[in-house]
Amino acid sequence: MSHASSAFATGFSPNPDFDFDLRVVLGSAVERAADPGEVLAATAAVHKGDHPGWFAAWRDLGRRAKAVGDTASAAGHRVSAAEAYLRAANYFGVAVNAVSGLKDESELLPAFQATREAWEAFVAHTSANVETVAIPYEGTTLPGWFFRAPAESAQGDSAPTLVTVNGSDGSLAALWAASGAPALRRGYNVLLFDGPGQQSMLFERGVPFRPDWEKVLTPVYDAVAGYDGVDASRIAVYGISQAGYWVSRALAFEHRFAAGIVDPGVVDVSASWTAHMPKNMIRLLDEGEDEKFDRDMAMGMKFSTELSSTWQFRARPYGTTGYAETLEAVRQYTVEEVAAQITTPLLITSPEDEQFWPGQPERLAELTSGVSTLLPFTAAEGANYHCEPLARGLTAQCMFDWLDERVGR
Repeated sequence: MSHASSAFATGFSPNPDFDFDLRVVLGSAVERAADPGEVLAATAAVHKGDHPGWFAAWRDLGRRAKAVGDTASAAGHRVSAAEAYLRAANYFGVAVNAVSGLKDESELLPAFQATREAWEAFVAHTSANVETVAIPYEGTTLPGWFFRAPAESAQGDSAPTLVTVNGSDGSLAALWAASGAPALRRGYNVLLFDGPGQQSMLFERGVPFRPDWEKVLTPVYDAVAGYDGVDASRIAVYGISQAGYWVSRALAFEHRFAAGIVDPGVVDVSASWTAHMPKNMIRLLDEGEDEKFDRDMAMGMKFSTELSSTWQFRARPYGTTGYAETLEAVRQYTVEEVAAQITTPLLITSPEDEQFWPGQPERLAELTSGVSTLLPFTAAEGANYHCEPLARGLTAQCMFDWLDERVGR
């Protein structure tokens, strides 16, 4: 079979969004957060425009994996239970995002609660040393999970620590597979948490995103630095997807992290919203013609229930209502003017065929040239597309080899 006709090149689904979801989930199999056979079997019959079928496939697969975990747990097979629960959490996480293609959102909260319950079951059954933590944050707390490095990995009483920051819509299971599991295996403590606008903070508490992410990572650093077994001089931070912006923004103001990794580099979040928008619509935004912009957007949304649902889903974390108000909020998410303030050693991944923020890893590297290292990934390595979905083993190797030289043993 020629390369041009392979599934890797042509895609696992003719729907580009479905295809990307599949690539991300299949890639997470490297950390046992998916089983490729059951994923491909469950989604094989879903055609390009079948959004209800896409949601149902992932919901049902999550339920099936959860049932496997329950059976294994009841029989005392803790390893099998932990692996099944992790897969279930990952699959339910895709179902949460698939709600954006449905006509109503009645399935949203149940799907999120299913992924969180499966994640908690994984935490309860994993052999890793993990504790649930509450991170003080502006009069409330952020939910977190602190995984301690194996005792033999520590130097004296402490080990290096990786704080992981999720993207705009990723599940904890996906974040764990992308960064947490490979970090723990290399002797790092690992913190996962929900920040403003992410997962439980959004779906259960209604707390939206914020652009000034240093107001999040500073209290996170303060909390982690005080945990037993943490060397405060060796705390690094990793951000995936849209967290490529959040981590970069935070590091411009919070300089205590020993190193940072952004996967990929993101300078201006709004580019992924406006890249395919007609120039006349952008002009209305630039000229402050909000009413005209909203009117024209509303007119366009009437012709596509799918587009309207997707917009509503993507806009929700920003805590906005109108179309113009949403884009004006998203436009605040840029590090163009502050990136030069970053003094932390920074690794920036740059995958070939980056589909959401093309060219931005290179731009971030230019803005931070004194402290940053650009790490390209290619299609020839199987590592193209946003966040290198089918090459997470290679990505982890490259990221952690770089990080080990700065904060590792």
